[in-house]
Amino acid sequence: MPVCLHSRAPVRLNMVNADEIAKLCYERFSQLPRRGKPEPGREWTLLAAVVKVTRCANSDTVDKEVVSLGTGTKCIGQTAMRPNGDILNDSHAEIIARRGCVRYLIQELHRAVTGRDSSVFCRADQRGKWKLQSGVSFLFFTSHTPCGDAAIIPMTDSQSPSCPPVTSVRGQEGTDGRGDLKRKAVEPSEGKNVKRPCLEEQETAQTKPEDTGDTKQTFLSDSSKSENPSQSHSAQTRVETASQDSGQLETKARDPSDDARLQSHVLDIHRTGAKCVSGGPADPLHPGAGYHSTGLLRVKPGRGEPTLSLSCSDKMARWGVLGFQGALLSHYLQEALYFSTVVVGKCPYSQEAMQRALVTRCSHLLDLPAGFSVCPPELLQSSLEFPFSQAQTELRHQAQQGRISPCGAAISWCNVTEQPLDVTANGYKHGVTKKACGTAKARSLLCKLELFHSFLSLVAATDPSALPDSLSRAELQTYWDYKQASQLYQQAWQQLRSQAFPLWPRSDRDLLLFH
Repeated sequence: MPVCLHSRAPVRLNMVNADEIAKLCYERFSQLPRRGKPEPGREWTLLAAVVKVTRCANSDTVDKEVVSLGTGTKCIGQTAMRPNGDILNDSHAEIIARRGCVRYLIQELHRAVTGRDSSVFCRADQRGKWKLQSGVSFLFFTSHTPCGDAAIIPMTDSQSPSCPPVTSVRGQEGTDGRGDLKRKAVEPSEGKNVKRPCLEEQETAQTKPEDTGDTKQTFLSDSSKSENPSQSHSAQTRVETASQDSGQLETKARDPSDDARLQSHVLDIHRTGAKCVSGGPADPLHPGAGYHSTGLLRVKPGRGEPTLSLSCSDKMARWGVLGFQGALLSHYLQEALYFSTVVVGKCPYSQEAMQRALVTRCSHLLDLPAGFSVCPPELLQSSLEFPFSQAQTELRHQAQQGRISPCGAAISWCNVTEQPLDVTANGYKHGVTKKACGTAKARSLLCKLELFHSFLSLVAATDPSALPDSLSRAELQTYWDYKQASQLYQQAWQQLRSQAFPLWPRSDRDLLLFH
């Protein structure tokens, strides 16, 4: 049985090479079977992955291994959610990758509790508790800027549309599946301007708007418009200036009387299709840079109807406080698991917006329970673009292929012994018939019910004398029971809600009472 020598915070690796991480993840994707992948030149998708990093003892050698990978752009609508937990609600790549990593962690804990070697966990001080082995950490890769708050960033010259701006909003369909038309931006190639396609407002009356942009510009951050201090911690309006020379964002205070003068320089920002949660500040929807407010919780758009899925920016911010292991695995872990680094592939990107969305909104939290802390990741960007990104698909598209669209399938691969590959569409196994819906054959291995059953198998494999105290209660029966019994996790969640995200929608208990 492996034994840790000491407790420690997540490993910070000083020399994470963003391009090396991106290349590793793209290569892992290329090795997967064809099933569920986009049709080249016509379909595009988004990719995310979790990479395990192991610093070898008594050596400077660092081993990097993709342990979970996901693709996907879709969410199911609120009315499609099921009370027995057998449908995958959120199939954005980031969420697929995280849930696949939970499958991997369950397997590693199963190895640990049954006396086999685990490459991840070792015994902790508390009875029934485990923690990461010394030298092991995890980083997160995403081929694109997370949807939601992190996607509200300034546009550059190369991203200016070559057609008139769309000035009305009629709905959410016709978006890219994430509702995020910022993905239509095409980066310049070797200094040459690349023509950016129109937003196809002639083809659909429900396309998201996106206006003109410029490389050197100023734009208003609307966080000051929020009257809710939990949504925005700045009482003063800010001006964020994008510099063409540095590629960085500089923030300085401004006098509100400068509004009229400033407005003449304001052009546009990338838009996100994620909508502000109800009960709080809303987007002002002003032209150009005044369209969005920043720092707000947002829900993802569905295919024509609202969803209950929070944006990837919001979920990733939550992982920086609660960890990415979830409530169930917190029963077994002495400390939450945090990503040491987040690497983003080549795409429209703003370090300022990423910092705001993933870090700043939660940086002030206090009084978290033992095992939890504010643990912001290092934020890096790679210069390597995902070959199946929307921009690359548009460059390779040929007229006879028909209209470009997001791939309808979502792929999960994780480093587990049994059934590592899971391909889904519309929340169910890819290719299943309507008749099979509701049966085990149709379920994704990532849905709540399947992950719960995997967790229960872990509990059953654990010697009763070695069970964590929180799992020793005989009355635990439903998924809801097991989540609520993870008391320290729930306390941390309560602190996160009360201090940073009071508008985060609460889960409907009736959707969590399955066995």
